[in-house]
Formats: sequence, C-alpha cells, structure tokens
Amino acid sequence: MIKNLFASIPLSLEAEQFEELAGGKDVRVERIVSRGHASPEHGWYDQPQHEWVVVLQGRAVLAFEQGDDVVLAPGDHLTIPAHCRHRVKWTDPQQATLWLAVHYSA
Repeated sequence: MIKNLFASIPLSLEAEQFEELAGGKDVRVERIVSRGHASPEHGWYDQPQHEWVVVLQGRAVLAFEQGDDVVLAPGDHLTIPAHCRHRVKWTDPQQATLWLAVHYSA
C-alpha cells in the first residue's frame, strides 16, 4: 500500500506526533510532525542508538549539550551519535515541521 509522508499532517497538535513507518531488529524509521514544539528546557534525549534525521518541511533548531545549536531547514540532515545528549529547542509555530528519522545500531 502506497502512503505519502506529506499526507495527514494535522493543522494543530497538542504534542509532537511520532509515527513508526518501518523497523526491524536494529533499525526504526519514523515520521515526526512538530508545530511550535520543543523539548523541556532541561530534558535531554540520550538515545542508545544513532539517529539520522532530515527536515522535509518547516524549520527547527536542535541544541546539543556539548556544542552549539544547529538550525535545520528543508533538506538539511545530520547524524546524531548514540548517547549524544540533544533536544529540540524550537520548531516553527506557523507551519508543520516534518522530520524523517532513522534510528540504528552501530
């Protein structure tokens, strides 16, 4: 069955929307939809797997505990190593920010 990453994007969201698209033993692919969402000020993601993430639409800022903020626009992507503490600092409140994230083991 064909699905579209840009379909069914809600106009408003109380919380970020996470949707697993595919996965297996050592990999998980998910679509994330944000609209003005951010991680808690003192809440860091500390994931056991690496994460490759791309912004398909919208804009976002990721903050890293041991580094600078990273601004992401459509098409921008990066790999976040396992246990690299990070958080979503900002997403565009005027439009949906659509992410594609791939979590994988080394």
